[in-house]
Amino acid sequence: MLLCIPDILAADEWRAMRDFVLAADWEDGRATGGSQSGLVKKNRQLPVTGEAAGRAGDRVLDALGRSELFISAALPLRILPPMFNRYASDEHFGAHVDGSIRRPGASPVHIRTDLSATLFLSDPDDYDGGELTIETAFGAQSVKLPGGSLVLYPASSLHRVTPVTRGERLASFFWVQSMIRDNEKRSILFDLDQTIQRLRMDRGMDDQECLSLSNIYHNLIRQWAET
Repeated sequence: MLLCIPDILAADEWRAMRDFVLAADWEDGRATGGSQSGLVKKNRQLPVTGEAAGRAGDRVLDALGRSELFISAALPLRILPPMFNRYASDEHFGAHVDGSIRRPGASPVHIRTDLSATLFLSDPDDYDGGELTIETAFGAQSVKLPGGSLVLYPASSLHRVTPVTRGERLASFFWVQSMIRDNEKRSILFDLDQTIQRLRMDRGMDDQECLSLSNIYHNLIRQWAET
């Protein structure tokens, strides 16, 4: 499932975050690349242990916690601390697959990367190129969203960022370990939850069919969830 979620951050929020992180010191993005991705990676990143990344990442996490659509789609168990990257003239990230297991900093906890997410922090008119291209069962999907919007997709997907030819692309990116490991099951739960929400809008919270579907939804989570 590839899902675009608008307005994770309001316009004033993402612009303030953009200005805040751009004023920080950046490093070569290959510093955090693995043996394979480092060969095709040309960008810059905020140092993951720096104050700027920590403060901005906390704001991203707060915004995710307010997004019912994100929670419905991801059913998050753990979220790695958000990171930040930027691409300017001819910078890019070639085709790669994200590592399956990551460890945040010096933490002893290892996190399985079920979902990848990119939160755009630039206006699409401010740069050319820089599309996030994700290989799916239906072919390659190119994503270039308004600032404050997020794309969520399976971390197992082959993906790349095309070269920026004008301006600069800024984004936050992170990974999610879901309570539901299997992507197909997670998609079923998302579709069911969204159907319940639409029915509640039409019929009211105490509608018996909605209550029955909600019961099914939560029983499926009880059966499939890992905690």
